[in-house]
Amino acid sequence: MGNATTDQQKKRTKKKSDRTATISNRPNLRFSIRTFLETADAWGVFVMGSTFVLMLGSAYLVYVLQGDFEQFNLERMESTLGLSFMIVATTLFLFKTGFFLYTVYRYFKYKAIASVSDEELPTCTVIVPAYNEGKQVYHTLFSLAESDYPKEKLQLLAVDDGSQDDTWQWIQEAKKELGDCLAIYKQPKNKGKRHALYRGFNEGTGEVFVTVDSDSIVKNDTLRNLVSPFVTNPECGAVAGNIRVLNNEKALLPKMLDVSFVLSFEFVRSAESTLNSVLCTPGALAAYRSSAVFACLPAWINQTFMGKPSDIGEDRAMTNMILKQGHHVLFQRNAYCYTNVPEKYKGLYKMFIRWGRSNVRENIEMSKYVFKNFRKGPKTGTRLLFLSQFLRIVMSYPLLIFMLFFILSHPLLFFSSTLVSILVLTSFPVFFYAKRYELSESFWAYSYSILYTFGLFWITPYAIATANRRGWLTRGLPGKK
Repeated sequence: MGNATTDQQKKRTKKKSDRTATISNRPNLRFSIRTFLETADAWGVFVMGSTFVLMLGSAYLVYVLQGDFEQFNLERMESTLGLSFMIVATTLFLFKTGFFLYTVYRYFKYKAIASVSDEELPTCTVIVPAYNEGKQVYHTLFSLAESDYPKEKLQLLAVDDGSQDDTWQWIQEAKKELGDCLAIYKQPKNKGKRHALYRGFNEGTGEVFVTVDSDSIVKNDTLRNLVSPFVTNPECGAVAGNIRVLNNEKALLPKMLDVSFVLSFEFVRSAESTLNSVLCTPGALAAYRSSAVFACLPAWINQTFMGKPSDIGEDRAMTNMILKQGHHVLFQRNAYCYTNVPEKYKGLYKMFIRWGRSNVRENIEMSKYVFKNFRKGPKTGTRLLFLSQFLRIVMSYPLLIFMLFFILSHPLLFFSSTLVSILVLTSFPVFFYAKRYELSESFWAYSYSILYTFGLFWITPYAIATANRRGWLTRGLPGKK
């Protein structure tokens, strides 16, 4: 009996160390260029090298073709249409530049809220919806169970949304090992993430709800850091976590997305947080005051767009409805969550289409209240955030038309000027990532900008045209998100 107990303890210790390694092995140290070249695969080196060859070659072309650029600009200035476009483009450029500087200013005002004491922490219900996630959901649940959060105040709920693989078996295995601290539920059929969360909200008893994607891993102090703003700020209705990429060790797209996520969360959402107006709490990791959730839960679960039930954008919709109530929505940079992202182009563009459609829908909803007296205190910053997103949507078709015209009429000028613009403008996210994390990994921002500009430029126009369509799109794809 003693040997059996010892073997079982060794087995659990090994599982725990494996899970800890999954978290601790995230890239947290600075690597030199030499280390990067030694560890990167040949394809990665080729892509990175090609990126710099393209950009530097384009910079030389722009220098050689200065006369052609001057002639092109003169031709545009001489026509009414061209002059009108120049005026609009200059106005937009000035607005975007001013907005960027404003964002930089707000970023430097941001400071994450430190964790409060165990006694102050509220009761917390963590909801993990899962669909065809396999063994990953097991690791997700254990990373949450091992959090540095008072056990008597923590309730874990796992909801299997009618999975067709072995997800339910892994949830049951987690239940066997974790015992009473984990409650598990199985939907009779696949109804979508929103309905799985809805069940979790109704089953949960915590003062704060935390939602975590089933392909994510959290750090030991994530939950307490994420929840602390609800204690220090009575007006806080929701908090966004800091999302990093989990599967970025080999595939190139996750490496690129990790740099993009750092800019999106640690720069953009930091600035939004100082305005109490983070526009989207990510599904991978977000926290909500339970009273704010129940105040909008019927509208959220029954939300429609153009007469059809909304089965996408549940995180953005919840954020929007909580903002509309007058609550503050904040970001916690010290609440880390590592999540899987698509590793193939097909999965990536499908994920972006879903996000794009949700962005269109929720901007329409936001326009209905953002210019009203929706909450106490300053609202100008929130309105500027909305205008920036709204202009990006409104201008997508005019910019697409101009791009196609530019390509057909002056292809060499278009490609060279675009690549030089990427070299200049993307240097900021490169610098930002290098300052926060590793210099060597930061250069993937250049490759990602080229991919997005030439391979994903069509996403927003397509999302606008198909905003009424339903469907998760990435269900069943490898590396889904």
